[in-house]
Amino acid sequence: MPKTGQDLIDEAKQQIEQVTPEQVREMQAHNEAVVYLDVRESNEWNLGHLPRAIHLPRGNLEGKVEGLIDRNQKVVVYCARGNRSALAALTMKQMGYDNVSSMAQGIQGWADIDGEIED
Repeated sequence: MPKTGQDLIDEAKQQIEQVTPEQVREMQAHNEAVVYLDVRESNEWNLGHLPRAIHLPRGNLEGKVEGLIDRNQKVVVYCARGNRSALAALTMKQMGYDNVSSMAQGIQGWADIDGEIED
């Protein structure tokens, strides 16, 4: 039986590490060496993003991530609500990024805890 998009997202979330927006805020408060990777589209990025984030739309991930982020770096991927970032984190894991996670609830969850957003 064919899988739905939601099936793929659910499977990805079972295979990756997810962090909460609160955990990300703690990482930032402790100045942890983390790359925050925003995989939303440009129009979404332009509405605001996490401080010091790198923008790489999900559709360009496989072709460009290796040129932007070293495989040894700690990476937190995020999107609008945590679905595209789960798929992106799984893809990166498959590409040899061992310290990658997805921010559950995405930037919406970040905004809900009043996390800082840059324009």
